[in-house]
Formats: sequence, C-alpha cells, structure tokens
Amino acid sequence: MLWLWILLGVLLLLLIALCFAAYWAYRLAFSVPKDVEELFKLPDNDTYHAFLPEVDRLTKHARTLPCESVFITADDGVRLHGSYYEAAPGAPVQIMFHGYRGIGVRDFSGGIPFSLEGGYNVLLIDQRAHGQSGGRCLTLGVKERRDCLAWIRYVIDRCGADTRIVLYGISMGAATVMMAAGLPLPENVKGIVADCGYTSPADILKHVMRRMNLSVRWLYPLLRLGARLFGGFDPNAASAADAMARCTVPVCFIHGEDDDFVPCDMSRENFRRCAAQNKRLLTIPHAGHGLSCLVDRARYTGEVTDFLASIL
Repeated sequence: MLWLWILLGVLLLLLIALCFAAYWAYRLAFSVPKDVEELFKLPDNDTYHAFLPEVDRLTKHARTLPCESVFITADDGVRLHGSYYEAAPGAPVQIMFHGYRGIGVRDFSGGIPFSLEGGYNVLLIDQRAHGQSGGRCLTLGVKERRDCLAWIRYVIDRCGADTRIVLYGISMGAATVMMAAGLPLPENVKGIVADCGYTSPADILKHVMRRMNLSVRWLYPLLRLGARLFGGFDPNAASAADAMARCTVPVCFIHGEDDDFVPCDMSRENFRRCAAQNKRLLTIPHAGHGLSCLVDRARYTGEVTDFLASIL
C-alpha cells in the first residue's frame, strides 16, 4: 500500500511542477508590463537604434495632439480604453490597433497626424492588458479580434449608421484586424491596412521559439497549456491566414523585407490566402519589424493613400 501512496505523491509533485512550468511560460509570453512608460520603449539594438530619435520625436508630438479618452466594455466584461481624435464631423474613422507589448501613441506616432491631416478621424486603441485597458494578459489576437468588433459597434453608435470605417493594425494589431475579418463585419468596414502581421498566434510563437533555439515540440504544448489554464484562451483558436481566406473586405498588406521578428513571408502568405478582390502587398527593402514607414515614408504613405482612395 505504501508504494501506492509514494506513486500518488510523485504524480502530484509532477503535476504541480507542470503547472508551475505552464504558468512560467504563460507569463513569459502573454504578460504585459504594468508600467505604462515601459510600453513606449523600443529595443535599443542594431535594428532600431538609428530610428530611436525619430520615434521619440514623433511620439512626443503625437502625445500633444488633443483627443478624447473613451471606454467600452468587451464581450467578456473587460473594460477597454481608446483615444478619439477628430479631424472633422462625419469623416471616415480609422480604428488603429498597436502591436505586442506596445502602445498606440508610439506605434502610430507618425500615423495619427498623417491620418488627421488626410481628413480621417482616428480611434486609437489600447489593446487589452495594455495602457488604460483592463485584462490580465494579451492573447495575440484571439480575444482582441472580438474587441475589434466591439470598437466597430462603438464607432457606429457614436458617429452614425452610415459611418465609413477602416481597420488599421501593426504587428499584433495587424493580426487582430485580419482575424476580425474572419468574423461577420458590418458593411461600414470598407478596408483593412495590415502592417507586418503574422499568419497565426501559433505560427509566431513557434517562430520565436525556433529563433531562441528552444524546442517547439516540448515548449509549445506547455505554453498552450499555460494560456488555457491561466489566460482563458487557446492560441490555436484563431488564424489570420484562415480569416483572410474568408475575407471579402479590401486589404492592404505592408511588410519590411528585413523583418526578423515576424517574417515577411507571413504577409506574403496572408496576401496569397486573402479572398478579397481588392488586395495589394507592399514590401519595403531593408526595413525591420514595424519600421517600413520610417525606412521609406514616401512609398509607405503613397501606398496607403492610394489604397484608401480606392475604397473610400
């Protein structure tokens, strides 16, 4: 009988160790810094170093632009925050979604004034668990795609049933808006701009593991278990590439060819899978992750302007 108790004790210890390991993996991948100022920082490495002064200048300017702080409640009860910038009453609205562990006023520091000067109203989102939004973790677009639908409803309620909407995302924000396109979208949504988005949460997690020389075979199931146990979501539950296969809304894909975080081939795959008749892909040589606009502002803004003109 003693051997049975020993066996049960060993199994219990293994189960506890597994839970601790799953929690560690979950926190490593899906937690967000509590200090909001940490969200403004870019990595000071070879990819970003030359652009840090320009990003800092643009961000400081963007933070001075007048806006209205707005809140909604997500479908799962999380309180979400956004900043509304108005160029003109009745103008089309761009809903902007920032990237992984980022913040909108930094990721769109150049995009906010560009859009306002172009005559668009802007709703800049704090994704769940970021900035002033609630939520205990990010979910790489799995829950954020439904948050996107909630923000669309907010814009329609606020601005009117005939309001024209463009969804605009960068990195995780791009994946968010692409995955939202796999859900029923109101006809108000006229187009999507997806800058350096990945094909799916599972794909990007596995890609990062391989870059870090970690075992995908062993670590990904552990990470997925942590997400399900402690984050209440499954990274396998949504895919931008699959959503694009059902998407009929026009999409403009943009990606830097030297992106070593989200490979440019992921946007090529999303573009290939996209079912929309009006779709285009712009890749920027020598641009790292999220840096396409800074590397070649003329081509970037020209492509976005032409795309928006074609849908609006």
